Amino acid sequence: MNEKLQRINLQNIPNHIAIIMDGNGRWAKSKGMQRVFGHRNALTAIRETADTASELGVKFLTLYAFSTENWSRPKLEVDALMSLLVTSLKKELPEFQRKNVKINAIGSIDSLPNNAQKVLNSVIDATKNNTNFTLTFALSYGSREEIVNAIKNISKKVVNKEIEIEKINDKIINNHLYTFNLPDVDLLIRTSGEQRISNYLLWQIAYAELYFDDVLWPDFRKQHLYDAIIDYQNRERRFGKTSEQIETNE
Repeated sequence: MNEKLQRINLQNIPNHIAIIMDGNGRWAKSKGMQRVFGHRNALTAIRETADTASELGVKFLTLYAFSTENWSRPKLEVDALMSLLVTSLKKELPEFQRKNVKINAIGSIDSLPNNAQKVLNSVIDATKNNTNFTLTFALSYGSREEIVNAIKNISKKVVNKEIEIEKINDKIINNHLYTFNLPDVDLLIRTSGEQRISNYLLWQIAYAELYFDDVLWPDFRKQHLYDAIIDYQNRERRFGKTSEQIETNE
């Protein structure tokens, strides 16, 4: 058995892992190639990470695939990313079904090209009854936009007397986010050595453990995920309580 895998406590696996897949462009540049080359090679990292997470018992994996800010990138790169999304989803659908993977998407999906929307929605529909593992792609996603939209929708319901202001709480806000059907994030991983959140799941990571890895995303493999989970398991998650309170509850 893999030495790192032996060190993992399978009774303390994070339920929901979110990843900022950073470093594709730098990886391609280091090899004298265009950025798109990095995005293509990132697919291997996605596949291996999802498979490893599922094997370990992680139930939810959310990947930051395309942010609202990414629309400002060169048109050639954006078009290539959208094309890659379409071809990858089509290609991987049989594997999603075989492995009982449910595909989910969060973000401003309506802003994606029509063909990308069509293929994405068809894969989501085809896998909606799968139960082993939920793989969520954050596409045209921005957390501030998500929160603003939630506030607008809640405000409309207040005006229409569907919700009383005094009744607004965490649960109601959560139910109006893109992630209403997902649990809070337990472990947030960012690759490439950058230590920023980059407008990603700001509400959902309130009590997540943060892990930053220097490896560029196309080189991320199961060993790196093992490292992140081992680090996670060596931390004490207190959720605002003291260590003594945690020990008492145990």
